[in-house]
Amino acid sequence: MTGLREKRKEQTRQAIQDAAVKLFNAKSFEKTSIEDIAKQAGIGKTTVYGYFSTKEEIFINYCDDKLDQAFARLQTNDCTDTNLLDRLVDFFMLKFTFVTQNREFGRQLLREMIFPSAVNEKAKPHDQRYFDRLEKLFHCAEENLEISPGQDLFYLSVHFFSLYLGILAGWYTGYLTSLEEAEEGMRKLFRQALEGVAA
Repeated sequence: MTGLREKRKEQTRQAIQDAAVKLFNAKSFEKTSIEDIAKQAGIGKTTVYGYFSTKEEIFINYCDDKLDQAFARLQTNDCTDTNLLDRLVDFFMLKFTFVTQNREFGRQLLREMIFPSAVNEKAKPHDQRYFDRLEKLFHCAEENLEISPGQDLFYLSVHFFSLYLGILAGWYTGYLTSLEEAEEGMRKLFRQALEGVAA
């Protein structure tokens, strides 16, 4: 009986997320209300609040689920035979592909990444999980002597994440128009950062 109850709860949670994402894409994040989401999901507004406090929380939970799926697609061991540049591009292209599947959804996610909602404390652990994974990747690179030892892995992660945001901004301003262009641009920026620009 408990298993059935949990399954129904998960189905309701999923229905709320699916309804929210559909509305965010159709109406925009700003113009979607909790009432709209409840109606789209075919449930009461109170039920939505039983699962999520705000629409920002629904949004971040959806991103968390997708992040888990993306991490599952990555090899469990980041210390592979491929070089660091390829691992970095693979890592960031997974997120880039997810973010850009829908323009409106990606626009909201980009805004949340750069200017997170003050009311949404759930965004912090979401971001931390992402940076933890990235730091692990750099730690492996350090062990493989692909980067010099003693780096501040957090700031190194921030540096590459900033480069990724630059590529994402390029996509949304129309400078990049295909996944191939985005990947090529990302590879160039990452290679430049890894090799340095000193004479």
